[in-house]
Amino acid sequence: MLTLVSLPILIQTAGAQEAHFSVDGPADLSPDEAAAIYERIVGDMASAYAVSRDPNAENYQRWQRFSSAPYASATHGTRYVSNYGNALTEGYGNGSIAEPMPEGAVLAKDAFAVTENGDVFLGPLFLMEKMAPGFDPEARDWRYSMIMPDGSFFGMTGGDNDERVRFCITCHQAAGDENDHLFFVPDVARVARPPR
Repeated sequence: MLTLVSLPILIQTAGAQEAHFSVDGPADLSPDEAAAIYERIVGDMASAYAVSRDPNAENYQRWQRFSSAPYASATHGTRYVSNYGNALTEGYGNGSIAEPMPEGAVLAKDAFAVTENGDVFLGPLFLMEKMAPGFDPEARDWRYSMIMPDGSFFGMTGGDNDERVRFCITCHQAAGDENDHLFFVPDVARVARPPR
């Protein structure tokens, strides 16, 4: 039986963070199991992130969802994640992009973790927002934010607690300039798109 429990919020107070906090003993879920858990907690996630009063956190679940089921993301602390994008991210769902995302494009990735013994933990909401040219050329002008499951901001590049989320830039640089620093939903979890 799965139990939704509160996870203590881990916040690094000194120095820069180098990676996401990860879950000890994560469960290995099938897509159907991950989807069933997500359906049970998705409302709790929306309510928790909305406490931040960040407009993207309040609205992301109304956007296009690019993942058919939550999938395990080693780069996000071995959490199960689902990908969403606002109206300016249409090309993202194809698994590649022809051009860099336009200013105002926002991608959101909500997260949860499940332990081997069935405990379910709400995870952070990860946001990428394309800012005006010149915002942060090293990051291809993406602003990264992380909102904790209690609605508090963990950090935002170019804003409060910038040093806590600078590692997002380094990680996303590995995706390459040709991909606008974007990683895409794995094929097995990508929502099928009809050919154009």
